[in-house]
Amino acid sequence: MDTESEARTAAWHEQMDAASRRFDDTEAERDEVARRREVSESDVVDTEEQILARADRLLVTGEVPAQAVIELGRQDPVDSIRSLERVIGFANELQAANFLTRGARAAAAVARISLADNGREVPMGTGSMVSPQLLLTNNHVLPTPGAAESVVIEFRAEAGIDNVPGPTVRFRLAPADFFVTDKHLDYTVVRVAPGPDGVAPGTAFGWNPLIAKPGKIVIGEAMNVVGHPSGRLKEISIRHNRLDLQLDHFLHYASDTEPGNSGSPVFNDQWEIVALHHAGVPKKDDKGRVLRKDGKLWQSGDGDDAIDWIANEGARVSVLLHDLGKRQFDPAQRALLDEMGVAAIASREPATTTPVPHRVSAAESLVRGMRGRPSAFGGRRSVLFLHGRGQQGRDPVELRRNWTAGLNKGLTLAGLSPIDPADVHFPFYGDQLIASMDTREAVDTGPALYESLVAEAARRAGMPTAEELPADPQARELFGGFGPVVLGRLHDQLSWIAARSGLDSALIGAIFKDVAAYLDNERVRKSVLDTVLVDAPATGELILVSHSLGTVVAMDLLTQLPREVNVSLLVTAGSPLGMDGVYRKLLSGGANRPERVGEWLNTWYAGDPIAIGCPLRQAWGSQLLELPVENPKERAHDIAEYLAHAVVAATIGHKLSACATTHSRRRRDRPTRDDGESGRVGGGAFGHVEDR
Repeated sequence: MDTESEARTAAWHEQMDAASRRFDDTEAERDEVARRREVSESDVVDTEEQILARADRLLVTGEVPAQAVIELGRQDPVDSIRSLERVIGFANELQAANFLTRGARAAAAVARISLADNGREVPMGTGSMVSPQLLLTNNHVLPTPGAAESVVIEFRAEAGIDNVPGPTVRFRLAPADFFVTDKHLDYTVVRVAPGPDGVAPGTAFGWNPLIAKPGKIVIGEAMNVVGHPSGRLKEISIRHNRLDLQLDHFLHYASDTEPGNSGSPVFNDQWEIVALHHAGVPKKDDKGRVLRKDGKLWQSGDGDDAIDWIANEGARVSVLLHDLGKRQFDPAQRALLDEMGVAAIASREPATTTPVPHRVSAAESLVRGMRGRPSAFGGRRSVLFLHGRGQQGRDPVELRRNWTAGLNKGLTLAGLSPIDPADVHFPFYGDQLIASMDTREAVDTGPALYESLVAEAARRAGMPTAEELPADPQARELFGGFGPVVLGRLHDQLSWIAARSGLDSALIGAIFKDVAAYLDNERVRKSVLDTVLVDAPATGELILVSHSLGTVVAMDLLTQLPREVNVSLLVTAGSPLGMDGVYRKLLSGGANRPERVGEWLNTWYAGDPIAIGCPLRQAWGSQLLELPVENPKERAHDIAEYLAHAVVAATIGHKLSACATTHSRRRRDRPTRDDGESGRVGGGAFGHVEDR
């Protein structure tokens, strides 16, 4: 253990020396920044490219009101870059009331890393979840898979609202499943093993997505660091931090950090990760010797916290993602990387090996879904999960487990018993959907419907028409400079929706493409429905839980299920069923509430662009239960997030328990009652409804 600790300390000092050399080599660049600050009378300065990218991101994500940008632009019409610097400064100085709430959510995904050996645990760094299963930290903290196997990570190692620390939640790492590291950039990405309940840590504590696109920060903006300095309980540095210089691979910034902050995520004020903290730059005398805070020479026995740190360095997130994109992975590892989201995947370079074609030609090679155990839920009722698009190549067993994990989290919060994944029917049409079309056909067979869906979504998201833009030419030009440029075009509509949802425009477009292909191509529709029907129950009571495109499929499925199937509860989550272009193309011919459905719960998040037509009552009538929820912005459309809400889960859980109680009571008290007789049963969190 001592040898390992010494090796890690040596590696950290090596990183510190490299950071010091980069700091010394960029003295001229720092002097230029100081000169530009003096000329512009603003702390916010950077290259024109960076300023434009940053202003664009702030405006389209709604962090600065468009009217405020216009007014600031009018004050300085000569130098547009200087005006944009002032726009960024405006956003940097005034924070929304949700700044701390968003920060708390980001901090929840940060964990303490400790070396475990024979019952002893020595804190050694910080890590943060960047996907449901992947942890990001430094190479000098976890340089090898063997080192990763010897540590434990702790979530909630922090003081509560009453300033008393509570119990931590501990996980071990699984480097055999995924381990990538780089010494120069000083980063390691490693899989975290699930807890005893089988739930991935990111599902329980959230994760902070990595974003490849530029525009996350410019010189002079505030930065926020979350970590475990010197192994202490979690701390947040949000004062007197600012970006001082951008290098090709690293960022230099001022911040109150200590050695235990190695591996800490560095955030901007929108709580997007901009860098991975890895080393400090110590103050030195004219002979290059490290100085203490009291001005005396530092000795190794003084401890690293005695050093007078004058700057900090972190590796740029975009560079880390680029490095990951150049590497080769097996399918299982690639699936883990895909969980990081489209914003991170966008930076990857094409693989050098021959890609696997999307189309699956052999019917026997298609992965099929699974049926739940016949004895589940008393043998009289079934639960069926109906997934959305983009699941091709995924493992249905894992998908069913993830859906169930989200639901079980909500059931636990609601004080109800969890369910077993093996009890759930999980039809899988992901491969069949791709086998019946390719990505070009998804657009080419119905471009008019696809474009109309995007246009309707953009309109519902508040995209202005040309007539609604400011009349002032300069203000109009400024708005268009980093807002919608050619109003009405597909690209601008997708960009507008993406900016207001936080999801990548390519992902939004892909979802709408597949919805359009399903609705407009009867071959695709029949293929999907036939696949789902194979693993759907033929009799009994059914609780049907659907998501995204799956909600559209569910509505068509209700016209195809045998008459012996009684749908006591329909759940639609993140659904596009409120859009005119969607419900008019259903097999039912419109927004006609299915008679065979007893209770219908529709849940949506206002930031989910696919649920842009929600609430559904305006189109579908009042005979359904509407539940708006708050999902993490970066997982706005995630089904596990929807199901993890206590009220959503309780509606499903109470329906199961109420049905069980009802049938038990019928057997005990009224053995001669006809099962076809209608009665009233518990309707979950929303009360009672008539059982049909």
